[in-house]
Amino acid sequence: MSQHVFKRAGFLAATVGVAGLLGAGVASAHVTANVYGPQPTKGGYAAVVFRVPSEEKDPITTTKVAVDFKADYGIGSVRTKPVPGWTAQVTKSKLPTPITKDNGTQITEAVTAVTWTAQPGSELKATDYQEFSVSFGPLPTNVDQVEFPAHQTYSDGKVVDWNQPTPANGEEPEHPAPAVKLAAKAEGDEHGMAANTAATTGEHTEAASATSDSTARWLGGAGLLVGAIGLGVGAGATIRARKATAKSGGNS
Repeated sequence: MSQHVFKRAGFLAATVGVAGLLGAGVASAHVTANVYGPQPTKGGYAAVVFRVPSEEKDPITTTKVAVDFKADYGIGSVRTKPVPGWTAQVTKSKLPTPITKDNGTQITEAVTAVTWTAQPGSELKATDYQEFSVSFGPLPTNVDQVEFPAHQTYSDGKVVDWNQPTPANGEEPEHPAPAVKLAAKAEGDEHGMAANTAATTGEHTEAASATSDSTARWLGGAGLLVGAIGLGVGAGATIRARKATAKSGGNS
């Protein structure tokens, strides 16, 4: 195959790759709820990161992000991770009817919203994004996923609602609501495996990094060893060849 054909194939592959990346960027340009650790379990606790991109053109910026927690989930506790330049406010509401959890605890007041507001100079500019981390629970046990309708406010007063549920066929709506799937509750697990997801995620990341580093070092050492053996074999062959040549010359 000619060099020209190789170059053309490489160009086509690069073009397809770039197109794929651009397509992925367009498809993911909305508020999402992400879990960077073990999947939250029903009845347990969760650590979720809401990723918010700013989509309007300059000079319009994102100034506020509000995430709704459905009252019937009965989530009694929420903690937010500080974000430099942003303030967080947790809203709780009195429930018309108390919700009894599996462990017998009654929830009379549930979290219904978390709102982040940018301080002057910290607004999200066009093409920027920010991540807002929260941990909360206990999660409901009667649903397979929890949805968090989000509301994004821009500096020109425009509010974009990300509150459309994804239908059963999986076809994503224009403004999908952030959602997190829940794993089945493990037997004997009273609080869920995700109560310390943030810490666990850090440990897993560090362990994975250490494993990867150890593997890389081992492979590098093995490569050096193989290289040294190769050099030794090559040097030995050269010396033997020279000796054979000298001997042959001496006998002639």
